[in-house]
Amino acid sequence: MRSLPTPNVTPLRGGPVLRWGVLAPGEIANDFVTTLHGNTDQRVHGVASRSAERAAAFAAKHGIPRHYDSYEQLVADPGIDVVYVAAPHSEHRRLALLAIAAGKHVLIEKPMALNAAEATDIAEAARAAGVFAMEAMWSRYLPQSSVIGQLLDDGAFGDVRLVTVSLGWPAVFNAAHRMFDPALGGGAMLDAGVYSLWFARFVLGAPRSVQAAGILAPTGVESQAVATLDYASGAQAAVSTSVLTSTPGLPTINGTDGVLTFTKHFVFPASFVVTSGSEELAWADDSGLVGRGGLCWQATALAQYVNDGLTESPLHDLDESIGLASTIDEVRTQVGAL
Repeated sequence: MRSLPTPNVTPLRGGPVLRWGVLAPGEIANDFVTTLHGNTDQRVHGVASRSAERAAAFAAKHGIPRHYDSYEQLVADPGIDVVYVAAPHSEHRRLALLAIAAGKHVLIEKPMALNAAEATDIAEAARAAGVFAMEAMWSRYLPQSSVIGQLLDDGAFGDVRLVTVSLGWPAVFNAAHRMFDPALGGGAMLDAGVYSLWFARFVLGAPRSVQAAGILAPTGVESQAVATLDYASGAQAAVSTSVLTSTPGLPTINGTDGVLTFTKHFVFPASFVVTSGSEELAWADDSGLVGRGGLCWQATALAQYVNDGLTESPLHDLDESIGLASTIDEVRTQVGAL
């Protein structure tokens, strides 16, 4: 292996453009719209909040022409093509179904829903309506994931035997905060662990079995979890997540012919090294985007998919989202959070 593949990603500019609407203008919505407007041709044409003042302030900040004090008004707007659901996890199913019923395409923040049953409801509604629906698993659309996907397809690592991935950051316990409130979809798995389990699934596919242990917060949601995933191929993945401590977020892919080690946090635009014998090749994202600036890649990908007549992402389709949710359900059940 003398060189690494070139990323095969949808360009950030010059492609099809959709008119976006945003439901729930919180922190993640702010970061999404900032990079969308700053780094792509996509534009947000409307924002809705249950607070008229909050919607108006968000619209003014981002130069959005229309704002609404109800979600129903936004999804009924004929000037909106696609709706971005940025509400807390507990609202994902309701708001996704609202947008779908109005005939809108929808991008739903990860995790797509609180559990696999809710994710299935969303998928079935989107398929019945014939609209595009996608979980915002944005790391899958970053250039690094394209490179890694090509390496896996080419068998560059030989037989992958072990994947390790850990993701965590400390959060001060507050029973009323969404991170710890069961009614709002609290818990480390839905907020951070979804990335860890996604990465293992990206590399190895659906696990055959899951063994998990964890620590519960006083509210009953998991504040830390460690899982071992076994696969029909004989491979394993060691996956962990925590809101009790921080982890470096540097996964490894370990095969019989090569090893990939991240050298920069995998959730964001990143870098990694591939080692095979005495050969070492380094790759780094050169887009200039850092941190959540990378959220925009998923949006241009979605616009291209819709333009191509697709109703699901070829990189992370609805069955993948349901499968990922099922694994999260299993982990949370085993640690006692469900």
